[in-house]
Amino acid sequence: MSQRQYKEGIQREQGFLLPPSIEEYVSEENPVRAIDSYVASLDLEELGFKHAGGEQTCGQPAYSPQALLRLYLYGYLHRVRSSRRLEAECQRNLEVMWLVEGLCPSYKTIADFRKDNLKALRAVNRDFVQVCKELDLFGAELVGIDGSHFRGNVSKTRIYNAERLQRALKRVAEDIAQYLHSLDQADEQERKAGEPGLTKTQLEQKLKALRERQEKRQRQLAQLEASGEKQIAEVDEDARWLNKGGQTVAGYNVQTAVDAKHKLIVISEVTQDSNDERQLAPMGLAAKAVLGVEKLDTTQDTGYFNVQHIRLCQENGITPWVAEPEHQAYAKLQGRYRRDAFVYDAQANCYRCPAGQDIPYCGNRYKSGKTIWSYQSSPTKCAQCPLRQQCLPAKVGYRTLTRWEHEDIIKAHRARMKQEGAEKMRQRSGLCEHPFGTLKMWCGWSHFLLRGFEKVRAELSLLTICYNFKRVLSILGLSAFRAYCLRRKTVPALVNPA
Repeated sequence: MSQRQYKEGIQREQGFLLPPSIEEYVSEENPVRAIDSYVASLDLEELGFKHAGGEQTCGQPAYSPQALLRLYLYGYLHRVRSSRRLEAECQRNLEVMWLVEGLCPSYKTIADFRKDNLKALRAVNRDFVQVCKELDLFGAELVGIDGSHFRGNVSKTRIYNAERLQRALKRVAEDIAQYLHSLDQADEQERKAGEPGLTKTQLEQKLKALRERQEKRQRQLAQLEASGEKQIAEVDEDARWLNKGGQTVAGYNVQTAVDAKHKLIVISEVTQDSNDERQLAPMGLAAKAVLGVEKLDTTQDTGYFNVQHIRLCQENGITPWVAEPEHQAYAKLQGRYRRDAFVYDAQANCYRCPAGQDIPYCGNRYKSGKTIWSYQSSPTKCAQCPLRQQCLPAKVGYRTLTRWEHEDIIKAHRARMKQEGAEKMRQRSGLCEHPFGTLKMWCGWSHFLLRGFEKVRAELSLLTICYNFKRVLSILGLSAFRAYCLRRKTVPALVNPA
């Protein structure tokens, strides 16, 4: 039996009469052709890209913004976001060579393109959402809204609040006092020895550095108090400490709205809020405006529950499906009656307790932009009530209740959630969790590369474009998408780059 031979490759020294072109290495079904077709369909000058008009400049000609945009779309699709790594891909990756037509821009040119075209990159994201609308890929009926903490390009140690700055000032003051004492000791040793020593010089240098640090912390504390902010960051001024589920992240709270039809991202935004309580209405209204519909259902988790935002959504044709958090868990654990055991009488404007006694209205107060009505029971009647132990805490002789002036809206919301809320919450997890997992995987489970709101938003736009791009290719197929781009190039869509 003859020994089996290995497959043989091409000899490295072998010459070719007609060598293969780069075009032959990129098949007709390669996704890079979809990137090329889409970028070719864009009016980059209209979108606001620098040098898109082909104007003459001093020195060497500029690199084509089409080529650099294609490079970035390819990079973010393949988890290659670093400008230095993209520079290397231009020299070794045949797909990239084909895509950028053999150009080899330096990492500085690549990085500057992203930095100089922040608004334009966000405009491309909006353009691709418009593409999804034109292709009828949005159901525009139900949108899942969720937020997740993404690490910024900053360390936790470089973000300060007032308490931490005060502790830092105290430590610096203690160190200064210690070095001053050591300096006095060094002076005494010099007098005894009769000659200067290096120890004193070193101590003076350390003392100078400590005083500079003290002045810096004092300036930061004054700046924090003057601005009214709760945190201040040194490296990335817009990054914040974010706490959620017992974990702390130095970065940003990323919000997305995902359409239910094909799980495409309708809108994405970057915020500084540690929680999602103030994002219900802004994200819902933004998604509704992008989809261009009169009515829209949104589904969110309990972190978004905000009675004022629920009212604002309903006034603007949005039906929010958001679970209400348990605010009276402690009373439930103690076996006492919760608020829902008390019945409201709208005609008499009072509550009725489980024992049948009225709890009358006693005034109102204004809190967090809401008018709150207050109700208080009679201590005399409560003292004689047989259900006292099940209603009142041990050291309180009466029961107080509060009611928002628009409580009927929340009551209707609770009834709606009781009927269909469980199904909407199940749909929410299927809509929102997967996109965040994918986006974080493309970030290498790490962080944004850029710093500052505008730059981080532009980087998130690149991630969002690529997420939607990959899904659209999966839904339509490469040939159908390229055919659409060719038709679109003939009659380009108008997109507001603002």
